[in-house]
Amino acid sequence: MACSETLPVLIAFLFAATPAAAGEIEPRSYVNTPVGVNFLLAGYVYTDGGLATTGSSPLKDAELTMHTGILAYARSLDVWGKSGKIDVIVPYSDLSGNAMVAGQRRERNVSGFNDPRFRFSVNFLGAPALSLEEFASYQQDLIIGASVQVSAPLGQYDKERLVNLGNNRWYVKPDIGISKAWGDVTLELSGGVFFFTDNDDFFGGKKLEQDPVYTAQLHATYNFGKGIWAAVSGTYDHGGRTTVDSVENNDLQNNWRMGATLALPVNRNNSLKMYASTSIHTRVGNDYDLYGVVWQYRWGGGL
Repeated sequence: MACSETLPVLIAFLFAATPAAAGEIEPRSYVNTPVGVNFLLAGYVYTDGGLATTGSSPLKDAELTMHTGILAYARSLDVWGKSGKIDVIVPYSDLSGNAMVAGQRRERNVSGFNDPRFRFSVNFLGAPALSLEEFASYQQDLIIGASVQVSAPLGQYDKERLVNLGNNRWYVKPDIGISKAWGDVTLELSGGVFFFTDNDDFFGGKKLEQDPVYTAQLHATYNFGKGIWAAVSGTYDHGGRTTVDSVENNDLQNNWRMGATLALPVNRNNSLKMYASTSIHTRVGNDYDLYGVVWQYRWGGGL
């Protein structure tokens, strides 16, 4: 029974430690981009921290560190006259850590691919599909858009081990966002839901089920001009109670995080983004600090 309470908490941490999952902060998700531009991104994310657990959990004093390399591709699209985008993210991580589990100190070191993620987004209002030439005169006002993200169970997974980088299950996350610009300041609010399939090959041969996780993000971005911008952000996650072999766990998430992002252009085709986030309040799960840097190269669409 100890395992059924411990593993869901670890899964919550692993979801949040890699890009575009619960707890991840993503400003400027709903913006307009000239059609036909390709983006290639390479990044590094360092995650360090522990896990908040309930009083009944056998997992105590967790110390986990993760180094993650990220490779991603995105392309801006014309979706029936509306601006859209597709992207794919492939993370590779090295995780090390230890914790007291049912009174015994356990260690885990593992390297491998995390589950890849795919996303399609479209802006329904305020962001028409534009060529690079047309985009030069575009001024944002109000943008309303939506996206759907899918995570495929292709990452490292061993049902005999306590901690894995992959999760051996799919998730689908629909999301809707609103972005409003006032001069150089932009406010963006988005909300989404993570829906999980069951893991029928959970630790010890058990079956893991998880309720949806509801997530909301708020970002305030300032545009300094010449491609330089900075954002402060907050995110809230709620839900995600797990059930193992029909036994419900006391692991409902109710977590707050905040973060900051700075983007700097290098030249017409290259830019650098640095970001960090930390836990403000964590009931169960992702009580960690995160630091990341991403190099972006763009081409096509007349650039």
